[in-house]
Amino acid sequence: MAYDVIVIGGGSAGLMAGVAATSQGAKVLVIDKGDRLGRKLGISGGGRCNVTNNKDIDELIKHIPGNGRFLYSAFSIFGNKDIIAFFENLGIRLKEEDNGRMFPVSDKAKTVVDALVNQVKKQGAEMMVNSPVDEVLFEEGKTVGVRLKSGEVIRCENVIVASGGKSVPRTGSTGDGYVWAEKAGHSITTLFPTEVPLTSSEPFIRSRELQGLSLRNVSLTVWNSNGKKAITHQGDMVFTHFGISGPIALRCSQFVVKELAKTGESTVALTIDFKPDQSVGEVFEETMELAKSEPKKAIKNVLKAYLSERIIPLLLSKAKLDELTTYDNIPKQGWLDLSQLIKALPVAIDGTLSIEEAFVTGGGVNLKEIDPKTMESKLMRGLYFCGEILDIHGYTGGYNITAAFATGYTAGKSAALSLSLHS
Repeated sequence: MAYDVIVIGGGSAGLMAGVAATSQGAKVLVIDKGDRLGRKLGISGGGRCNVTNNKDIDELIKHIPGNGRFLYSAFSIFGNKDIIAFFENLGIRLKEEDNGRMFPVSDKAKTVVDALVNQVKKQGAEMMVNSPVDEVLFEEGKTVGVRLKSGEVIRCENVIVASGGKSVPRTGSTGDGYVWAEKAGHSITTLFPTEVPLTSSEPFIRSRELQGLSLRNVSLTVWNSNGKKAITHQGDMVFTHFGISGPIALRCSQFVVKELAKTGESTVALTIDFKPDQSVGEVFEETMELAKSEPKKAIKNVLKAYLSERIIPLLLSKAKLDELTTYDNIPKQGWLDLSQLIKALPVAIDGTLSIEEAFVTGGGVNLKEIDPKTMESKLMRGLYFCGEILDIHGYTGGYNITAAFATGYTAGKSAALSLSLHS
């Protein structure tokens, strides 16, 4: 049985590639090694499925620090507004939440996954699950089909590799596609975890005294070895038994990984700013006023009106202030030290959790070898790549899935349209 297009991988990018290719009249087969399609999509957005982000294109690109500019062509073919229209046309009502994140009104990823899978089938694509691909077949500089692990060979004109990266391997993304890409002559840029919690061996992390403490509207800054800011992100975070997690920690992770790789040092400096909208002077004045208004109260109790109670003992001890000191006995230098710690508590970060525990894979198929207008390989005719296998990574918040849908749609449409060109 021969097909026009075989899509390897039934995730966000692969399913959207199937939609686009069948809509151009191509005979399509979607192959997945797992027992069901859209597994990673099903756990995205905390199981609610953050289908895209409603920001304008330039803002979207800014939130895809890993080669987002490569996506301008794909976004012009199938951008976030097209993704929103696509799902709403399938009867899935969407709602916008904070920072442009778009979710199904049902708050269930399953509604999105089912709609996408059903649409691919409805448009005539065939599906094969529990069918791991062993290799992609090439002859004389052209893609000719795939061989399954079972030994079965399936011929086709074009192959779209949408097999994912190496993150969240339980969903099937275990890096199979990199081998096929290399066989076709592609180079793979260094793979690393992004959107992943940070690890630290600081005594206050090791002691677990802050474990589970969530902080809202704070900011994290990663510092270069030369003392310059690498990045600052403001929002929510949480202390864990191994380090720091939560949205802003995840966003800082790729900068931590790159800094550690660049310097060869064992740690990278990070600071937590508990009052990002105030200066050190304002923090000093406001806290001093609080103490003055209740002069008989111990400072550890005064500060509860200003900071999360669980962080106070750590800050006071680092500022060498006695918790039971009252207003009349506050040493000015110690209070200034405390104010500076509230603005920049240093945390030595020694790394991140593994790539398997990351939400997103950094690195992948080298984009210099891919045509951004079609997602076709520049090295092997009839071979296309889309989704997380490409060297593209964004922050969480609907950016990676937007990149996956856009590159998937572009690859599927291009692969189908190329058939008429070659026939």
